[in-house]
Parts: sequence; C-alpha cells; structure tokens
Amino acid sequence: MAKKGNRVQVILECTEQRESGVPGMSRYITTKNKKNTPDRLERRKYNPFLKRVTVHREIK
Repeated sequence: MAKKGNRVQVILECTEQRESGVPGMSRYITTKNKKNTPDRLERRKYNPFLKRVTVHREIK
C-alpha cells in the first residue's frame, strides 16, 4: 500500500558543473514536503568531479 502525504523525492543537480563543461554529473536524491516548500530546493553539496562544495538545485 502506498504512503499518503505531501513528501516527494526530488533530484538535486550541480549548477556549476554544467557551465564548466567538466564531464560527468553530480546528482543527489532527497525528499521534500511540497506543501511547506512549493518552490525548488537549493542546497550546497559536495561535487566529487570538481572536488569542492557547490550549489545543487532541484531539477524536474
């Protein structure tokens, strides 16, 4: 039986890596509450390809 609620899984993708042209893509999966946070998430996470902490934004 499926869970009920407003929590959904979202994918966070690095924004700096896309602009720099470095091969590979840093992505993280997390959950958020759609009711409390209707806009897109933005978190600072570690990017192993760039070897530093960068801004990751939610993708559709």
